[in-house]
Amino acid sequence: MPDDTFPTSLTRDNAALVLVDHQVGLYSGVRDISLLELKHNVVGLAKAAQVLRVPTVVTTTAADSMWGPLIPELAETVPSELEVIDRSTVNAWHDSRVRDRIKATGRRKLIFTGISLEVCATLPAIAARAEGYETYVALDASGTFSAAKREAGLIRLQQAGVLVSDYATLMIEILADNGAPEAGDVYAALDMPFATLVGQISAAYAK
Repeated sequence: MPDDTFPTSLTRDNAALVLVDHQVGLYSGVRDISLLELKHNVVGLAKAAQVLRVPTVVTTTAADSMWGPLIPELAETVPSELEVIDRSTVNAWHDSRVRDRIKATGRRKLIFTGISLEVCATLPAIAARAEGYETYVALDASGTFSAAKREAGLIRLQQAGVLVSDYATLMIEILADNGAPEAGDVYAALDMPFATLVGQISAAYAK
């Protein structure tokens, strides 16, 4: 039977974004997606969330020792007033500060990304789902250290009932209406190459 606990779609009023462990040391080991593409997608996701006023929670682990600081591209994107929560727990959901920050958003649909996919994104997404949230993972805004780890993470997410999508689709679902005043800013934030090309062609024809 269908679960009617949640509305069908992600919206500006029911979604929050959780960025987990996008750190310099962890990025150095990513092998399943190019680093340029990964950074592009994560930054685009964070920027679009800001345009849509989707609450965002950012957390790192052992930033001063094992894994280093947030990647500069993301650090420059997140608002300066947004505190990055540094923790020691492997599973971000097990840190009460992260959990409380997420709960304080009042949102029941949570979009996770993380490095690595099978740990930093998957484990909190599963844990949050067990507590009644509907959880998503943005696959192309996450990364991991081998093809096998990527496959293992995806299988576990599927087994746990976590929804997997891509960074642009999730934000466009939240946008919902291409006639919305902020639609142009959302697409600009997402910076999808084909959309940029189409925009250039349209502008040329308009002349």
